[in-house]
Amino acid sequence: MNAALRTGQAVETRRVFASTDGDDLTRLSGAPASPHAVPEALINAMFSYLLGVDLPGQGTNYLKQETEFVSDAAYGEPLSARVEITRLRPDKHLVDLETTCRAEDGRLIARGRALVLARDVAGAWD
Repeated sequence: MNAALRTGQAVETRRVFASTDGDDLTRLSGAPASPHAVPEALINAMFSYLLGVDLPGQGTNYLKQETEFVSDAAYGEPLSARVEITRLRPDKHLVDLETTCRAEDGRLIARGRALVLARDVAGAWD
């Protein structure tokens, strides 16, 4: 991220998962996947992507993730994942974020919180 971090800053990504994505996850992890619902691990991966690529960005270290899954997401259904900064602790280089995932119809799929260390993110604390 080029600009200094601030409370309220948010980023979002959209993704449509196919059943083959669930099959790939099963092959890689050995964990069985539902034939109808997007695995929770793939939804959490969208948050991980946002944190490591966009906000705070490259150099972010994941410390904690809590996610409550409130609705299933079907394969082929467009999903939007969002992370928003809710608290900054510059003295410790910590960033608290709210995480949400919604279906295209607005239905909440997942909500939670993430805590990351952004000490090594260029420009984060300018």
